[in-house]
Amino acid sequence: MQRADTQTNIVLIHIENLKGMVNMERKYAILGETLKHTMSPPIHKALFDLRGREFSYEIIEVPPAELAAKADYLDSLAGYNITIPHKMGIIEQIDKLDDTAKRYNSVNCVDNKGGVSTGYNTDCVGFLETIRAMNVNFGGRVLLIGCGGVGRMMAIEAALAGADLTIAVLERDMPLAEQAVREIKEMKSDAKINIVLNTAVDTSAKYDLLMNACPVGMYPKVNACPATDEMIAASDAVFDVIYNPGETQLLKKAAEMDKKTSGGMAMLVWQAVKAHEIWDCDRYTDEEVAAIIKEMQAEVDRDFPL
Repeated sequence: MQRADTQTNIVLIHIENLKGMVNMERKYAILGETLKHTMSPPIHKALFDLRGREFSYEIIEVPPAELAAKADYLDSLAGYNITIPHKMGIIEQIDKLDDTAKRYNSVNCVDNKGGVSTGYNTDCVGFLETIRAMNVNFGGRVLLIGCGGVGRMMAIEAALAGADLTIAVLERDMPLAEQAVREIKEMKSDAKINIVLNTAVDTSAKYDLLMNACPVGMYPKVNACPATDEMIAASDAVFDVIYNPGETQLLKKAAEMDKKTSGGMAMLVWQAVKAHEIWDCDRYTDEEVAAIIKEMQAEVDRDFPL
């Protein structure tokens, strides 16, 4: 009987230790260079709090020349997020890359487990989850404005989804679009892609989705719009990667035409949701995510009144 009691006590101690490991504070961070207005801390706090996890989340501002010197400290964290200008530079300092990171040669999330650091690109997942939540035909006719940085990612994902994609760019950005098309063709040889100048978009055609990936309309130049009224009218739904302001001129005009709309805050929150899935295997409902999107957008709009 005494032996059974001893074994029971050992099991109970083990369970308590496991509970302590689950609840102990873990360190996370956002890594960038200029992060005065980053939304990462409040977004991740909201996600951690929903699942009752103990954590700390700091802001690490480092110029590219000093990134290597931070390697040991970054390895000591449970995980961290990365923003410009370190999304490519960090690759040299991590052990493994997920397929998403390899596809874009860009890392915005790192998970440290068992002494091994793994880099991911959750931007693409955040984008795809945003489009899914909009309930639009992403494999239909898609019009993309801009093709640099995030626009390149959006073009690749649209093409891989089977979209009939039109990329509209300024003349000076034509080489960027052409390079993106070459990369896409290597991934999907039968991809349907057409590049046009943004002044030559065929508005007699109908588009299932219009996506803006350029900075036109971003705070403080909030009265600018990257698309003509005719382009908006020809589209069933509109996604704008900008989240400051929450309702850009593009989204305002689209809403007035009764189009489905979504702004960049949704993508920002969804990519953070993916990070938590990587770090802790935590899952969140669409309703939980929608509430965080609304809360974070209200915070941005409050800090940057129009």
